[in-house]
Amino acid sequence: MKKRPYHHGDLRAALLERAEQTLRERGSGALSLRELARDLGVSPGAPSRHFKSKQALLDALALEGFERLLETIAASQDGAGRTFGERLNAMARAYVGFSLANAALLDLMFSAKHSPEASEALEVAAHRWVEQSLELVSTGQRQGEVREGPLDRIALTVFAPLHGYVGLAVSGAPLPGPDRRGLDDVIASIIRGCAPD
Repeated sequence: MKKRPYHHGDLRAALLERAEQTLRERGSGALSLRELARDLGVSPGAPSRHFKSKQALLDALALEGFERLLETIAASQDGAGRTFGERLNAMARAYVGFSLANAALLDLMFSAKHSPEASEALEVAAHRWVEQSLELVSTGQRQGEVREGPLDRIALTVFAPLHGYVGLAVSGAPLPGPDRRGLDDVIASIIRGCAPD
């Protein structure tokens, strides 16, 4: 593929777009501000106006990933129905779809947020994702469709299986056929596990 030089006014966005492509194709170890500058046809120092270090670039990519995930999950709830099961089903499919389409980015998102160098904005975005997830469980409790108990413990029974499903799918583990019944079964199991006693 022929590299096209950078010709527009938003270098930061162009750097993030190219960095995400590199992340997807070759992993975070292959990211280099100097190489991104070369790919975009700008001077080697130009990226430093937007990202002081590779870590700052990784933080920005992870932050953008959390923002897109938040939007994806929020959009899944529009018209999803009122029951916990309907809302969980829509959220689970949106989360799994995002995760499979953005596996390298998701990996970065969850590793970067635990880095001691992680930016405050990244921490806030990760916290917003957790809050969004807890709200689903909390609403289910208020409606009487989810058992009582600490939100964080119940939410773990929701998100651990989904994250595990994503991990298996990304690693290439054999999952049930193309009809995606495997995800249906995981969602049904979560709903049963959350039901009031």
